[in-house]
Amino acid sequence: MDTMPLYTPEAVVKQGRKHFSSIGLMYFLGTLVIYALQLCAVAVIKKFFPDILNDPNISLLCNMALMYLISMPLMMLMIRSVPAVKVEKHSMSFGKLMIAMIMCYSIMYCSNIIGTFITFIIGMVKGTPVNNVIQEVATSIHPLTSFFVMVICAPVMEELIFRKLLVDRAVRYGQGVAIVLSGLMFGLFHGNLSQFVYAFTLGMFLAFLYVRTGKIQYTIALHMAVNFVGGVIAPLLLRLMDYDALNAAMASQDERVIMQAMADVLPGLLVFFLYLLFLFGVVIAGIVLLIVYRKRFRLAGGSVLPKGKRFSTMILNVGMILFSLFWIVMIVMQLLE
Repeated sequence: MDTMPLYTPEAVVKQGRKHFSSIGLMYFLGTLVIYALQLCAVAVIKKFFPDILNDPNISLLCNMALMYLISMPLMMLMIRSVPAVKVEKHSMSFGKLMIAMIMCYSIMYCSNIIGTFITFIIGMVKGTPVNNVIQEVATSIHPLTSFFVMVICAPVMEELIFRKLLVDRAVRYGQGVAIVLSGLMFGLFHGNLSQFVYAFTLGMFLAFLYVRTGKIQYTIALHMAVNFVGGVIAPLLLRLMDYDALNAAMASQDERVIMQAMADVLPGLLVFFLYLLFLFGVVIAGIVLLIVYRKRFRLAGGSVLPKGKRFSTMILNVGMILFSLFWIVMIVMQLLE
């Protein structure tokens, strides 16, 4: 029986589907490890240290310690079993890094508006608002906890897993393929629709930067900066306004109390307004820069996969289907809460 030559499109698709299935399977198994260890930890804490769950800061730190020190390193070991290629390294000047940072903020906030609009429509259809998980967490914990988890830990591990390890294993089939896959899997991994849209677009942009530079430290730095503004600064400014105190004063119907509460809220409201004005300027600047530099987003080479077969090769395989279905179910469950 004649064997199929390795260079034929059919052979490339067959090998590609097997390769992407291996990638998807490792990410799926890594996800199961994360959830299994978290469930075991919660069961142990409930039994022996139930008071920990009453403090959102300690509870989150315990959960994140388990994820970043045990679960994700195990996941990384699994992913490393899939063959990879090295991405060519190029330096990036400080000026270009600043331009990339402005672009990052613009991409994130514009896509966040789209995600917020989609969840708003879904909330209207189902009759109750869709919970914004990350906002609830960020506003319920101490700023130092937010800084440690969202600015230090999360960017490092997420960039290693969804940029460095993933792109190194997908880029052999084309830079565009690796970039789209990185954004898609990164978005799904967040497990809620509120974050999916901006995680998907931002993930693709960071993957593009990694493909062009081969240096993960650049994307880690940008990820840290984005999380710092969105996950630390914004909740901190919201706390300064103290809306709960204002609502309590309004309910008292005492004019003096109401006026004092409004005076207390005014400085925080002014600072938050200036913050929004700054973000608006950054977003506009980012949109202008994206338009000006649009020709530089061209990728070197093309896809190894035949046209019309790229999506099915990347996604329609056992490993990727398992990973995608798991997170789609999580997102749907979160929407229905």
